[in-house]
Amino acid sequence: MTNLERPNGVWGTILLPIKNNEIDWLAFEEQVNILCDSDVYGVYTNGTAAECHNQTENEFDKLSEIVSTIAVKKNKKFQLGISHTNARISRERAKRIKHLKPNGCQITLPDWWPPTLEESKNFIMGMQEVVDDMYMILYNPPHAKVLLSLDEILFLTKEAPNLVGIKCAGGDESWYQKRRELFHDFSVFVPGHTVVFGKPLGANGSYSNVACLSPNGAVMIWNLIDIDIEKAKNIENKINNFMKIHILPLASRLSNTGLDKLLASVGGWGPISEEVLWPYEGATFKEVQKIKTIAKQELPELFDV
Repeated sequence: MTNLERPNGVWGTILLPIKNNEIDWLAFEEQVNILCDSDVYGVYTNGTAAECHNQTENEFDKLSEIVSTIAVKKNKKFQLGISHTNARISRERAKRIKHLKPNGCQITLPDWWPPTLEESKNFIMGMQEVVDDMYMILYNPPHAKVLLSLDEILFLTKEAPNLVGIKCAGGDESWYQKRRELFHDFSVFVPGHTVVFGKPLGANGSYSNVACLSPNGAVMIWNLIDIDIEKAKNIENKINNFMKIHILPLASRLSNTGLDKLLASVGGWGPISEEVLWPYEGATFKEVQKIKTIAKQELPELFDV
């Protein structure tokens, strides 16, 4: 079993800068350097925000190599997402990235057709066979066709010792109580806009949507929870109000990817535009400029770090 440190804290997603419906690789490298120089605990590729669902295998291989090279040079932890609707492709991706020595890989259950619990076990065991000493983090987003209960997650961990964490939506106080009862050496990552509620109850970190807006701001909030939780609650309430009023109404037209790239464009911390890969739609430049003005007025704490 690997001796890598188990993941925790706030991680920043690496997004895809798009130019003429192609990945702008120069801007991509610039962004990776900026994020690796930020305060986030680590960086990761190929989550929803990074358009894991819409990459070619050549693009996957190239971005994985770039991220690993820069992260190792800057001594920044990194995880590589290998999710795919085709489970066999996920396995092949795992084999291809092992030599890059990431601090774990992120996987999703294959869900072109929703797997049963037994089929989910087959998938996890099959991934366990090929990851060698890589940690696995299971990404189970709210839009997944199979949403796992805590009991089901525990069942899967018993089949795969390398499965050391999950990225999920979290829950209420009773959910966290059960999380504490069932898991003692297992990392639970929740959305960035819920960490103030979740960290005292048992959340170990966040693959953070708030970090899309402000990488350093997301880490600031995470650290502030242990210093001044009332102040942290106030900031998180303002973030949630901002999301509810200015971001979520656009979800009728934009995907989660489009919303995350909108946040990154508003944050302006790197060369990320609102554009997403074909055939999906991104926010308009006008929307970005309008929301950027509002964000700086309503969330100054995130822009002053």
